[in-house]
Amino acid sequence: MTDKGYHSGAVVQRMKSYEVRTYIPEKKQKGRRDWQGRRAEQQAVYQNRRRVRGDYGKSLLRRRGELIEPGFAHCYETGAMRRCHLRGRQNILKRQLIHVGAFNLSLILRKLLGAGTPRELKNRAGQAVSRLLRFVLRLMRTLSPARRLIAAVGQRLGSSFHCRMLRHRSRNMSSPATGC
Repeated sequence: MTDKGYHSGAVVQRMKSYEVRTYIPEKKQKGRRDWQGRRAEQQAVYQNRRRVRGDYGKSLLRRRGELIEPGFAHCYETGAMRRCHLRGRQNILKRQLIHVGAFNLSLILRKLLGAGTPRELKNRAGQAVSRLLRFVLRLMRTLSPARRLIAAVGQRLGSSFHCRMLRHRSRNMSSPATGC
C-alpha cells in the first residue's frame, strides 16, 4: 500500500516482477492512456486497479487512514514540518528523519511506559505518589482513634491474638464495641 504519487505503470509492472501484490491507488488522469507496445504494463495496472477497488483493498485504505495518516498529520501540522525552511533538500530530509524518529520513539515510550515524553513520565510518577498519599490519608481518616489503637495493638501482639471489630447497628453509640 503506497500513496497515489507512487503510481505509474512502470512502478506497478516492476513490483509485479518482484512478485509483490500492489494496492496503489491511481491518480485522476485526463483522457485515456495509450497502451500500445506496453501490454505487460497494462496488465499489471489493470490487476492493481481491480485489487484496489475490491473489499480487501478498501479495508487496507481504511486501516491506512486510521493507523498511518494520523502520525504524518501530527508531524506535519502539529510538529510544523510543513513549514520547515532549510537550504538544500538534504538538510530538509535530515530534519524530517530526526523529527519522525523522535515521534516514533515517543510512540514506543508510550507503549512501554505509558508516557510519551520524559516530562510526561515525571508528571505521571508524581501523580502516582500523590494518589497513594491521598489513599493513605483517606484510610487514616476513616479509622477512628479507638480503631487505630486497636489496630496498632493487634499488630504488636502478632498472629497469636486476633481482634475483630463489630459493626455498629446504631450510629448514636459513642464507643466502638470490640469482639476480642
